[in-house]
Amino acid sequence: MSRFDADFEEALGRAAAANRRRVLRPIEPLDRGRVRLDGRELIDFSSNDYLGLSRHPALIERSREWASRWGAGAGASRLVRGTFEAHADVEAKLAALKGAQASLLFASGWQANASVLPALFAAGEPPALVFADRLVHASLHHGCQAAGVRQIRFRHNDLDHLERLLTEREGEPGRRFILTESVFSMDGDQVDLERLTAIAERWDAFLYLDEAHATGVMGPRGMGLSAAVPGRVDLAMGTFSKAMGSFGAYVAGSRALIDYLINACSGFVFTTAPPPAVLGAIDAALDLVPGMDAERAHLRRLSGRLRAGLAEAGIDTLASATQIVPAVVGEEAGALEAARRLEAGGLLAVAIRPPTVPKGSSRLRIALSAAHAEADVEQLIAAARAAWPAR
Repeated sequence: MSRFDADFEEALGRAAAANRRRVLRPIEPLDRGRVRLDGRELIDFSSNDYLGLSRHPALIERSREWASRWGAGAGASRLVRGTFEAHADVEAKLAALKGAQASLLFASGWQANASVLPALFAAGEPPALVFADRLVHASLHHGCQAAGVRQIRFRHNDLDHLERLLTEREGEPGRRFILTESVFSMDGDQVDLERLTAIAERWDAFLYLDEAHATGVMGPRGMGLSAAVPGRVDLAMGTFSKAMGSFGAYVAGSRALIDYLINACSGFVFTTAPPPAVLGAIDAALDLVPGMDAERAHLRRLSGRLRAGLAEAGIDTLASATQIVPAVVGEEAGALEAARRLEAGGLLAVAIRPPTVPKGSSRLRIALSAAHAEADVEQLIAAARAAWPAR
């Protein structure tokens, strides 16, 4: 008990009254895109394991091998104790695949975004003028807040609006930064990167691209959209915790950029290095993912079929063009009820509510995996038609 528990309980009560309270539910991961929940096997449409690699034997075995060789932990930050050969090897392999001069490992995508941005803003000509898509991940917003930088937000994926905002501030001093994502985690749409890079070059703006949900599934060899425009994205951030099947994150860019972050980024300087078991899983994924074009094609077919099936049922999937397919309900209570009905039918699709998404756009966020079969998607479409709230 704490003397402050009454405050916490009151806040939880307000969240529950608004259908926004969250709870943790224990699950057991299974093969073929399944989980066991409350003793029942469900088809899992809630995971970001887009290629099904989290249970791949190669990742599991190399994780064991590297833990046996290097130990359970790294022992300290890399600047304090030194860098394991394993860290440097993984970073070199990743940089080569991304077509970048160098890369740097982080513990998570949140940590990378939240700590890299303040370091970047401190390096250039002050003040930083930060133009951000209004729907970028919370960690990017947090990085700006931590740096004390006010964002100039453009409408989601509206590059005409971005250009207008840049023009309005043409005479203002300071380094310009553009922050966006290649694939947006809640809407499942993607940026027009060819046009965006041209805008960044025309305005001499530093382009920061969050590739968390593109790494592994989009671009040449699954290396994200930035791999299709080599040298034109100043910094690409991605994660290993989604399609790559394990844990951690990276940034990739020029050698000078990475050397600067090693010296100036608090999320790298003050954090214990990733453990060897995680590095082994990352290394195995980097070997596998470039050759998984068939799995990526399967994933595209599944997502196209799901969008078509939901559209036939009158269910809005926004501008989704990827393995993330939002099924918009509207209000929180309706999204929760739709999720409950699907779960009763053996399907796990989580209700996403404010503040994660804007008010009035609560939805089921359906995440597809290459581990799913076509029959799984057909079952989901039929169940959604039956479970959807009356419109």
